[in-house]
Amino acid sequence: MKWVTWVLLFALICLQYNFWMGHGGWHDMLKLERGVIAQNANNEALIQRNRALTAEVKNLANGKDAINEMARDKLGYIQNGEVFYRFVPSGTLAAITENSETTPNR
Repeated sequence: MKWVTWVLLFALICLQYNFWMGHGGWHDMLKLERGVIAQNANNEALIQRNRALTAEVKNLANGKDAINEMARDKLGYIQNGEVFYRFVPSGTLAAITENSETTPNR
């Protein structure tokens, strides 16, 4: 009778191994759940980016103010009659003057 118990116990362990460790088992399920969570976070970030780009396209299509703002920001656009002021941090200016003094004139 004792050997029947051991055979049944061995069969139970073999069947449980496939459930916990085999292909499509518990470990695969946890790995897939983590992948779904990461993909959902990535998708949410992309949805926010798409909303921002859609709003920017609507602004550019509807008015000149958005075009002027983008040209000023990215291209340094200045309208007629405006004065452009550029503020440079003092450390940057010192580094520029030091570099120009150390480089030989051509």
